[in-house]
Parts: sequence; structure tokens; C-alpha cells
Amino acid sequence: MNKALFSLLLCVPQMLLGNSLPKPQYTPGGVVNIALDSVASPAPEVFFQKKRVLVIEKDQQWVAVVGIPLKAKIGQHSIQVKSAAETMQINFDIVDKDYPAQYITIKNKRMVNPNPDDIKRITSERPAINKALNTWTQQVVDDLSFSLPVQGRLSSPFGLKRFFNKQPKNPHSGLDIAAAKGTTISAPASGLVIDTGSYYYNGNTVFLDHGQGLITGYFHMSKISVKAGQIVEQGTKLGEVGETGRVTGPHLHWNVYLNKTKVDPALFVPELSKPETAQ
Repeated sequence: MNKALFSLLLCVPQMLLGNSLPKPQYTPGGVVNIALDSVASPAPEVFFQKKRVLVIEKDQQWVAVVGIPLKAKIGQHSIQVKSAAETMQINFDIVDKDYPAQYITIKNKRMVNPNPDDIKRITSERPAINKALNTWTQQVVDDLSFSLPVQGRLSSPFGLKRFFNKQPKNPHSGLDIAAAKGTTISAPASGLVIDTGSYYYNGNTVFLDHGQGLITGYFHMSKISVKAGQIVEQGTKLGEVGETGRVTGPHLHWNVYLNKTKVDPALFVPELSKPETAQ
């Protein structure tokens, strides 16, 4: 793997566009942009809940881009900022957001209540998925503006309170884009393919590394067109829409992770100025 080339590919296209931050949303599942010191000083290390945070330069100032977990408590939180001179704490507040509920009927009941063999498979898959999501590549990240990875109907927004066959499950952790099977899925930004795989719930999957813990995931694919270790540019074909894993029809489930936290992908897409437009 040529990390120098990977870093260059991440930086050059974004510099042509001009750096951009995700839309701030001070709620569980949102993103908080916190201004730090001037870029005259080296970039500090920033941590939130003991997890390393992405730091980007914006208007000659370092900015911490913090992912807020869906399970975050309402109220005051803080980041720890470590520079060569000192360690300091910066506080910020998280407010509540009432995500709507979604009730889904799954015909394959094992996708709601897995049998012992299914659970064994699910357990065996976790290390590979966790390894991908724990990726940290220390490099400059110049822009956080994504394009939509597939053209289609935005069928399920992030954060929905989900009920499968009337049973409460984890909230919806990504953005669903419904499209015909075989529709091209493209990289929303330059990155490095961390890994690919076929998993019980996620189906055929690709994980991309965009630097400093910014990871994107693409699930339920019918075809995967890239390999682990491959460098991709914005627009590179990753694969095709499918209906593998736990689905009710062909679509792409798209996840965005910051500091090992699932956040709303719509906040990174300029054309989706308000996440609610995904409903």
C-alpha cells in the first residue's frame, strides 16, 4: 500500500474544491465542529470519550470535527485538546432530537431472530468489521464534502427508531438509498479500500478510509468492484446496488463513521442541506 500516494489523492481533489465542513448538528447522531488554535501552531490531538477526533484546517484555524453517538446523553459534553504546550478541555452542549419510528416486516424471520448457527456466524464476523472501523490513518484531510454514492430515492433517513416484525431493534445507523439492482455505487470522496466482505446482516460490504478515523461503509451490494488496499477517487465505481443481507428490497445502506461513531451521512452531502429531506 502506497500511503504517500493515498494521502496525495485525498488532498489534491479536495483542495481544488476548497475545504468544507459537515453541516453541524448538536444532537445525538450529529456532528459538532469546534474551533481550536490557529494553524500557526501544529495540529493538536483531540479526544472525545477517549476516542481520537478528526482535526481539519479551516480558514487558517484548526477545527475538531466530532461525531456524537446516537446514545449520547443530553446536556454538556467536552473534548480534550492536547497540544505541545498544554492539555485543555472545551465544553459543548447536546440537545435532544426526536427521531421518528419505522415499522418493517421481514419475511425471513431468521434476520430478526437468528438461530444458534446464525449467531455463531454473526459473532465470527465481528472482528473483521471492528478492525475496519478501528482504522486510523494519520494524514491531512482537506475537505469533508461528499457526493451521493448512488442515484436513487432516499428511502430511510438516519436515526429512525426501528421495529422489525414489531420487535424494537437498534436505531437506523445510516442513510438508505433505494435503487434498482445493478445501479452503480460510486465513492463519494477519495479514499482507500480498507476491506470488503459478505456479512450476515450487512450483506456484501465495502469499507473506505478517508483519513483520521473518517470511515464510510456500503452495504447490501449485489456486486463488489474493488479490492482491499485499492486507492479510489471520488466517482470510482465501488460496486452495484443489491439486496444481500437483511433487506426488504434493493437499496444501498450507507454509513459514515467519525471517531468510531455512526453519524448522519446527510450532514456531509451539500445538496442535502437538511437531513429531514431524506424522508
